[in-house]
Amino acid sequence: MTSRPARIVFMGTPLFAAPSLRALIEGHHVVAVVTQPDKPRGRGLDTVPSPVKELATSKAIPVLEPTKLRDESFIHQLKVLAPEVIVVVAYGKILPRSILALPPGGCVNLHASLLPKYRGAAPINRAIINGEKETGNCTMLMDEGMDTGDVLLCERVPIGGDDTAEDLFKTLSTKGADLLRVTIDRLIEGSITPTPQDDSKATYAPMLKKEDGRIDWGKSAVDIKNHLRGLYPWPGAFTAWKGTLKVHKGRVADAEFQSGAEPGTIIEVTKEGILVACGMGVFEITELQPENKKRMSAADFIKGYRLSKGERFA
Repeated sequence: MTSRPARIVFMGTPLFAAPSLRALIEGHHVVAVVTQPDKPRGRGLDTVPSPVKELATSKAIPVLEPTKLRDESFIHQLKVLAPEVIVVVAYGKILPRSILALPPGGCVNLHASLLPKYRGAAPINRAIINGEKETGNCTMLMDEGMDTGDVLLCERVPIGGDDTAEDLFKTLSTKGADLLRVTIDRLIEGSITPTPQDDSKATYAPMLKKEDGRIDWGKSAVDIKNHLRGLYPWPGAFTAWKGTLKVHKGRVADAEFQSGAEPGTIIEVTKEGILVACGMGVFEITELQPENKKRMSAADFIKGYRLSKGERFA
């Protein structure tokens, strides 16, 4: 059976969702886009549209920005649009039953993990923080749970040893768009079979908070490297030294060395970096940012700040 264009309402907000919208526009009839209302950003608190809204507007697709998904007027708008499928990619709110039950083809979600692992708001970040070697994307039919719906298709993606969350966001966003397009094509063809998730194998990836960026020097050097990678660029890793000191980049100087020094102790300052004792091994900071200053290399930091062997980061 040959795939035909489907009537789709797309729900998404951030940059991660834009490639998915673009892929669906190319092969299907996206009758409307639902995104979160414009929010003030930056120092001037100027109102800025979401990346998904910008793309939809450029393609002359109607944009809906409801403040409440249960609002009767919004539900009526969706009914009038008569979508066969509602596609959700990083929209940012949980859909009520009234919306889940509306399209005959169901609500399809793209989630950036290999479900049932890393259900929740921050699967990409948590996978890197936890030292995973691979992750991926899954499409699923949504239900009222948190990423608990039946899985449609999945694709595995390796995580490089130096990949940051920013790197992996870009990769999964692009690959996810392709997976979503194939999913919708096959769903319309009737050539896809949903598979229930094994809840006993589920893990969770809760939303990140700024405080999650604090470095625990009692962990291993490997864990600290993963921490930096998983929280870059937001909220970013930081430690305390004459205020808040952001740590942007670093490497494992020794994974198993036991210096005998308290975790967080500076055991050596070189031209290339700052060697810090960890719970296991030594971590070398190579790029950092003092409070209210620009980010800089460790070499430039050392030239401008007095930092001595034996001092401690907290």
